[in-house]
Amino acid sequence: MSNETGDSSPKFKRVLLKISGEALMGDQAFGLHPPTVERIAKELKSVHDEGIELCVVIGGGNIFRGLSGSAQGMERTTADYMGMLATVMNALAMQGALEALGVHTRVISAIPMDQVCEPYIRRRAVRHLEKKRICIFAAGTGNPYFTTDTAATLRATEMSCEGIFKGTQVDGIYDKDPKTNPDAVRYDRVTYDEVLQKNLKVMDASAIALARDNNLPIVVFSLEQKGGMTGILRGEGTYTVVENG
Repeated sequence: MSNETGDSSPKFKRVLLKISGEALMGDQAFGLHPPTVERIAKELKSVHDEGIELCVVIGGGNIFRGLSGSAQGMERTTADYMGMLATVMNALAMQGALEALGVHTRVISAIPMDQVCEPYIRRRAVRHLEKKRICIFAAGTGNPYFTTDTAATLRATEMSCEGIFKGTQVDGIYDKDPKTNPDAVRYDRVTYDEVLQKNLKVMDASAIALARDNNLPIVVFSLEQKGGMTGILRGEGTYTVVENG
């Protein structure tokens, strides 16, 4: 993924990073683990320091997951709104960690809550990126029945990002779970249609279809590896790219 000129300068100028809420738990069973939040914030700062305009979407599964709430008898719309509020809490935590590192950050919510963050206005968000502020998009799309994966793909498209980086616990997409199957094979590249046909659990089907329709590559990498995202942006490291064939 290095430049055609062969140098190590980043290929992308503006990207969106999608992080699961569970990534902020550390080794806890739920909630936020401040040292883990700080570690991820340092990774984001290193990307930002490369001059790359950075958007972030964080899930809410470490606090509340709408689908599991719905499965326990809660009305789905209410459960999903609770999940959206959880993403705002995570976004504020990450904003605090980033600003402690001296990085100007804006939390932008699809559900207006003016006392704690900005409402989503596309042109204003683009302007923040142009001013080299990190934009954390919270509250999903603002609508129930849509996941934060779909919200990430939607915001990446609206912000004219050149790629989505999906930070996971493994270094790419495998044909089966590498944690329980030692013979699992990692893909270097895979098409959107293959992800859907083989049910490869990268993002939900709506997010994959939206990325495919807008020709937006998805880079799946390990968030556990220090400097992983910065390395990939320089053309190094291990990852899987989802793109058109």
